[in-house]
Amino acid sequence: MFNRLFILPIAVFFLLNKSHAQSKGILPLTGIRYFNEGIWARDIEVKTDGFTVLNNRIPLNKEFEIRLQAPTGFTADKANMVFAAAELTIVSLKGVVLSKIPNVFKDNEAKGFPAGTFKEVIVKISLKPELIKTDPGCIIKLRYYDLKSKNQLTLEFPVNIAKPGEALEISKTVNDIKMTTPVLAKACGLTIKNINVTIDTSIKVSPKMAYTSLDISNIEGAGISEILSGKESFWVYDSNLNEIKITDRQLKQVGGSMENNTVNYLSKIPYRLKTAAGKYIVRFRWESQDKRKIIDIVVEK
Repeated sequence: MFNRLFILPIAVFFLLNKSHAQSKGILPLTGIRYFNEGIWARDIEVKTDGFTVLNNRIPLNKEFEIRLQAPTGFTADKANMVFAAAELTIVSLKGVVLSKIPNVFKDNEAKGFPAGTFKEVIVKISLKPELIKTDPGCIIKLRYYDLKSKNQLTLEFPVNIAKPGEALEISKTVNDIKMTTPVLAKACGLTIKNINVTIDTSIKVSPKMAYTSLDISNIEGAGISEILSGKESFWVYDSNLNEIKITDRQLKQVGGSMENNTVNYLSKIPYRLKTAAGKYIVRFRWESQDKRKIIDIVVEK
């Protein structure tokens, strides 16, 4: 069973930083769920053929990588060695375990990795038809753990199997939109100056709902007509990362400056009843008709 997976551990840079604002959440672009218990990273991405994957649609027999870059939270011993491990599990949409490897870095379990050259972990995976069969998708679970402490980081990647011949949504360059936590935002094919996040409880269209307001200003790389013709999607999750189905619709307002060739996009997303308590995670995604330009924002409120 294990020969269905192709795993390549490589060195990772060790930084002594064990904190992150969120203990769990959702990543933009892929919708990966993460559970941070002492291990985190500068960036977590899915790549194939050197390109960043922009969604969660992966074809069978296509090798792709889950990359954990510049992780923190691993313990170095007196010899300055890091003992990192990673458990890889593939689960069907019905919860059946299809494959499991307790530690993909087993060859380094005893000797460890030199901390000074420990810069990146790459796990290469190829989903085979005999593993997935006729299922429309699967869940890839990747749990990084420290053999010298209780620190760990779990990723859950909900994969939808792409149809034969379907073009992959990939890009050579993805821009991080600089935001303060708890907001994660990425853009492809566009540059964005700022995103202002507030809560709006004054909307009359659905007076019982509270809205997450995303004021995306100074978008460069797309005109007003292209923004208006793009596709919008949003998802809402509770504090346990369970998806909540919202039947109310998103509201939007698009404007801009012809002189500066910039666009301002105001999106208001219904995410909870005004009377509801607790924290929620709201993910918003806009993509152009040709799927080459993307805005993907995750907000904890």
